[in-house]
Amino acid sequence: MRGADYQQSGMFSYISAERRVPEDHPLRAIRAMVDVALRSMGAQFDAMYAQVGRPSIAPEKLLRALLLQVLYTVRSERMLMEQLNYNLLFRWFVGMNLDDPVWDVTVFTKNRERLLAGGVASTLFAEVLAQARSRALLSSEHFTVDGTLIEAWAGHKSFKRKDGSDQQPPDDPGNPTVDFHGERRSNATHQSTTDPEARLAKKGAGKEAKLSFAGHVLMENRNGIAVNGCVTLAEGRAEVEAAVAMVEEIPGQHRVTVGGDKAYDTQEFVQEMRHHQVTPPVALKATTIIDARTTRHPGYAISQQKRKRVEEIFGWLKTVGGLRKTRHRGVERVGWMFTFALAAYNLVRMRKLAAGAA
Repeated sequence: MRGADYQQSGMFSYISAERRVPEDHPLRAIRAMVDVALRSMGAQFDAMYAQVGRPSIAPEKLLRALLLQVLYTVRSERMLMEQLNYNLLFRWFVGMNLDDPVWDVTVFTKNRERLLAGGVASTLFAEVLAQARSRALLSSEHFTVDGTLIEAWAGHKSFKRKDGSDQQPPDDPGNPTVDFHGERRSNATHQSTTDPEARLAKKGAGKEAKLSFAGHVLMENRNGIAVNGCVTLAEGRAEVEAAVAMVEEIPGQHRVTVGGDKAYDTQEFVQEMRHHQVTPPVALKATTIIDARTTRHPGYAISQQKRKRVEEIFGWLKTVGGLRKTRHRGVERVGWMFTFALAAYNLVRMRKLAAGAA
C-alpha cells in the first residue's frame, strides 16, 4: 500500500539525540576520547575566564564544534553554525540540546580568540597524545620528520614591493589589474599586504611558487601518530631548524632514530642529529653524506618503509583538515589550527587502531 505524502511535520519527539546516533558510529569513540582530554583541561579553562559576569560559550562545546569543523571539512564558521542548527549528529557531539539556540557566528569567533590566546590547541594535543601513550600506541625510539607547504590566505596581487615603488592607482579598487609577468620578485624585496608573514616558496623544481607557511611534523614510527608539530615561516633553513627543535623535545635520554626523505640528506641536518645523539636514517641522494654506520643496520630499510606514513598525515591535513589553503593569517594563528588539526588526526588514527584491535 502506498503511503500518503503528508507535509505536516510532527510537533513533538520523544527520542533523544543520544538514541538517534548509532552505537557503532565513529564519532562515539572520538567523543569519548575528547571528553577525557577536556576534563583534564578544566583548570586551564578556569584560569582563562573571569569568575563573575555573563557566561560565555562553554570552552568544551566550542572545542567540540571546532573539531567537527576539521573532521567534516566545514569550510567556514558560518557554515558550521548552519550545520549545528539542523544537523542532529553535530548537536549530539557538541553537547547541545535539540531546542538550544545556535550561537551567532561573530560570538563564536570572538570566543575562539580566547582559546587562541590561551594556547589551548597545544594542551589538547598533549592530552590526546597522553591517551595514546597510556594505550602503548607510541614508539619512544623511532621517529620520522617531514615538512610541507601550507598555502597562505593571500594572493599574488598582494605581494608588492616593500619600498612601495610599484604602487599605482588601481583601475578597479575591488579587483585591480596587476601585471607582474617578467618582474623579479623575492621575499627580500617584496611582501604581502594581506599577510606580511607569508613567504613566496615552492616545494621543488618546476613547481609554481605560492605565498605559503611551512608546516612540520614529527611522527612516531610504530603506528604513524604525530607526536609534535609546528608552523614556521617558509624560509630556506625552516625544515632543519624545526626538525632540531622537535627532536630536542623528545622525552628521555636514550638514543633514538629520526628518519626523513632526501631533503634531509644534508650535512647540516646530519651533523645536528649526531650532535643530539640521534641516528638519521634518511633517504639517500645520488651524492650522500650518510655512511655505512647508518645504512648497514636492518633497521634502516624498516625506517625507509615507515617514514612514508608521514605523508598520510599531510594528506589528511590538507584534504580533510582544510589546511591545503589556510583560512587564517599569521604564523601564530596558522600554527594554532595546524596543532589543533594534528590532534584531530591523532583522534581519528587512535579510533581506527582501537577498532582494528577489537
